[in-house]
Amino acid sequence: MASMTQTNQTQKVWTREEIESLAGRIIKWILIVFFAVITVFPFYWMLNLSLRPEQDVLTNPTKLFPSGEDISNTLHPVGCWLRYGTDDPEENPAVPADCTNVFSRSSYTIVLVQQGFPPFIGNSVLLALLTVSLTLLLAIPAAYAITRLTYQGRNAMSWGILLIYMFPAIVLAIPLFVVFTRTGLAGSLEGLVIVYLSGTLPVALYMLRSYFVTIPPDLEEAALIDGCTYASTIWRITIPLATPAIASVALYTFMIAWNEFLYAFLFLFTQRDRWTLPLGLQQLNDQEVPVTALMAGSLIISIPIIVIFFFFERFLTRGLTAGAVKG
Repeated sequence: MASMTQTNQTQKVWTREEIESLAGRIIKWILIVFFAVITVFPFYWMLNLSLRPEQDVLTNPTKLFPSGEDISNTLHPVGCWLRYGTDDPEENPAVPADCTNVFSRSSYTIVLVQQGFPPFIGNSVLLALLTVSLTLLLAIPAAYAITRLTYQGRNAMSWGILLIYMFPAIVLAIPLFVVFTRTGLAGSLEGLVIVYLSGTLPVALYMLRSYFVTIPPDLEEAALIDGCTYASTIWRITIPLATPAIASVALYTFMIAWNEFLYAFLFLFTQRDRWTLPLGLQQLNDQEVPVTALMAGSLIISIPIIVIFFFFERFLTRGLTAGAVKG
């Protein structure tokens, strides 16, 4: 009887705080797993469909995992294309028998070879890099001027940046198209870069302005006293301190230029050799193109953004939250 009483006394008694803390941790991990699954699963499903033959997708649409043979049959033609550039022995006598007439068997070679995606990739990379470079070149000194210099209309300009950012792209699309058609810039990548600047500059100015406010002006004033010009102060003091914000602006601008469809469709639709990846992906949404090829094209356009995002994620988080708390 005494031993039973001692056992009951040694049993742990859970307090309300401990129970709430344990329940909170359990719910937190359930939510993390849930949101991770619903975020990652669409990308996995695209990969799954792109690695399976079209007939298998049609007969067994709920199959969760491609077989090893399906993966080999899908990726082998890609290897042949990278090594020989063709699957026709008449074009390249070095093509072996296992690489002959295999491009139509893989969703990736259908996209890359038959649908002609490599020029679209090059156009998108060039367009995105030019947009990022020009946006940063214009936004950094402009954001510095708004936050550091005193001049008439400074507050109005700050509010104007926010108002321009709130305008939807569809409102500006037709006026911009008319203007650029009359000036002869419609149908060119250079004109499209200028159009993209109309959307990326307000975003970049708004983000950089919020970050520059958090940088102590005493550092820049000391540099000016030591003989630095405003340009050298920005280069030596402001830019190194604002690296997280600049990196996040560059990433966000790159994503806008890489994924943008509306302006690219209006300005480049008649110039197929200047199409970007979103336009190329749109042509895959056709009954004559296998759905596996559409999934392969979607992965081709998504993977670079995912890789770049994870590489710059720490800069993006710090840049977007800069200026949220002051003190």
